[in-house]
Amino acid sequence: MKAMILAAGKGERMRPLTLTRPKPLIEVNGRPLIEHHLLALAAAGITELVINHAWLGDQLEAALGDGRRLGVALRFSAEGEPLETGGGIFRALPLLGSAPFVLVNGDIRTDFDFGSLALPADCLAHLVLVDNPAHHPEGDFGLLEGRISLETAPRFTYSGIAVLHPQLFAGCAAGAFKLVDVLRPAIAAGRVSGERWPGRWVDVGTLERLAEAESLFGTAS
Repeated sequence: MKAMILAAGKGERMRPLTLTRPKPLIEVNGRPLIEHHLLALAAAGITELVINHAWLGDQLEAALGDGRRLGVALRFSAEGEPLETGGGIFRALPLLGSAPFVLVNGDIRTDFDFGSLALPADCLAHLVLVDNPAHHPEGDFGLLEGRISLETAPRFTYSGIAVLHPQLFAGCAAGAFKLVDVLRPAIAAGRVSGERWPGRWVDVGTLERLAEAESLFGTAS
């Protein structure tokens, strides 16, 4: 299975740190944020990776290179202007192939085991949900008997970790659109599975949450 890391955002809420470097290269727990994902994916046996980028993307390519020093093989999908989550994935599909792939938001910090991920045969996506953090108390989706629901309560927060089938994007056109735009019809059709994960997870979207991640995870391994 291949994986894609979303790394195209400008990280405006992390300024001034992101004025001169992309958010995935901000250090947390002794490493650039994105390196934690690369190492965790490699440890799970997922070594063929695609990273999209836009804001200061040349720095990402220069810092990570072909990924060999981190035990992975990297390819990059340059966007110029960000295409949002769905549009960025759609643009990268030729690099990802026709099989299901792991998707990871580049701006989370977690110790989730990527090797545990799987996609049921009748599903187009599998989402990992977490308990709602203080900054997102309403959550995103419900979970009912292993399937994601738009109606069920309680609602949990999408962690930024998923498995997607390229067929999820059938009928899409190039341009900017959100991942949720293609997830909602698939959820309504009962074709999105999910799980609730209770482990450590931080959405490193602000300077305050960067400090939270430093505290929660301690020194890098």
